[in-house]
Amino acid sequence: MDTNETVEKIKQQIAENPIIVYMKGSPKLPSCGFSSQVAQIMINCGAQFAFVDILQHPDIRSELPKYANWPTFPQLWVEGELVGGCDILTEMYQKGELQTLISETAAKYPAAEDQA
Repeated sequence: MDTNETVEKIKQQIAENPIIVYMKGSPKLPSCGFSSQVAQIMINCGAQFAFVDILQHPDIRSELPKYANWPTFPQLWVEGELVGGCDILTEMYQKGELQTLISETAAKYPAAEDQA
């Protein structure tokens, strides 16, 4: 798969999933501490979210940091915008900002739970 195809796939995933996390592993079986922390925060927010295991998709793992201009994983995207990684999400969660963002976004997309 070439770079353009990978970038198109990333754009499509972000467009189709209002709340999506790019992480190492899955929410139930995260493969690194940062992904584990973000998965737990997202689960605590109580809304459904999509995820992509970048360990299963080396093409996305190599292209997303360039596309996002963000070098690390995990990455949370909400409504097509990069929210950030573990440090930012932890801080937002502690302030209560992330819960508001996630619940407001989930309320706009009641059928989004069936996707991913």
